[in-house]
Amino acid sequence: MASVAVCHPARAGLRQFRTSAFRPLLPLFARRNLSSYIVSPKELNEALSKNPPAPNTSDPRVIPLCASWFLPNDERTGIQTFREQRIPNARFFDLDKAIDKRSPYPHMLPDAKGFAAAMSELGIRKEDTVVVYDTKELGIFSAPRVGWTLKVFGHSKVHILNNFKLWVEEGLPTESGELYSVECGPYPIPAMESQKVISFEEVKDVVRDSNKESAEGVQILDARPLGRFTGEAPEPREGLSSGHMPSSISIPFSAVLDPETKAFLPRDKLKKLFEEKGVDPSKPIVSTCGTGVTACVIETALEEASYGTPESRRVYDGSWTEWAQRVSPEENLIVKTAKE
Repeated sequence: MASVAVCHPARAGLRQFRTSAFRPLLPLFARRNLSSYIVSPKELNEALSKNPPAPNTSDPRVIPLCASWFLPNDERTGIQTFREQRIPNARFFDLDKAIDKRSPYPHMLPDAKGFAAAMSELGIRKEDTVVVYDTKELGIFSAPRVGWTLKVFGHSKVHILNNFKLWVEEGLPTESGELYSVECGPYPIPAMESQKVISFEEVKDVVRDSNKESAEGVQILDARPLGRFTGEAPEPREGLSSGHMPSSISIPFSAVLDPETKAFLPRDKLKKLFEEKGVDPSKPIVSTCGTGVTACVIETALEEASYGTPESRRVYDGSWTEWAQRVSPEENLIVKTAKE
């Protein structure tokens, strides 16, 4: 018998008081699977229109999951933008609450029990298909982190919307309002797929061995803006040194997004970008950033481009915030360079 999280009633979503459009309800047999990990607004809208009509049904559902999050130096908050405008019947995943509360670093992965409790409080079941999305202001930013988190804990039916900015611009349904309650249910405590994550100690070994002939050739891709990578710009967290790990490659997460739509670039353009950056798909890849959020934008772009295999790619959860606090000056593991 599988273990389950204990569920209590939770205000996981928001009470609708204004809806910009309405979806027709279609027969259950019309439901279909989403085509790929990254889905378009049109595809998600069609899938939602085929959801079971009864809210308390035991049938699998497609659930939009808002993952809005902003950097600590931004005055906006995810829950604020969720209240202002969201996909109807969406749930809100709080990146700052579903975390490892024992860690000194921000929004590190929770343990399996904590993840199951978070999903249970959101009223999400193991058989549900979850489509994660961002704010219209940022386009693609934190949703890939939540999508990756679901994958780490074995929720295979997860997708990323590409993106909510386009959803709004295309006039698809939205709503706004205050909190409403959802029906919670037990979510099985999963086994963590630890091979998708790399620890500080492992990254340190990779960096130290990078110039050795016997090294695996592990490539570290840094998703932070170039100024923070070179050390010319400060980190958003006060007192944290900027710079980069020796031998790492700068690929700002914005480089994999269309500058106007803030959506992921097409597969062929993503592949060309990684090739131009000198990333070898036959060698292991580690994605990193400031706190493990936009590293998942790079990981998602790699998956979309079929660049490397899922087994050869990992995300550094602690990322630069952990790295810059744990390495010592005498180790020379923080590099500052002139602008490229």
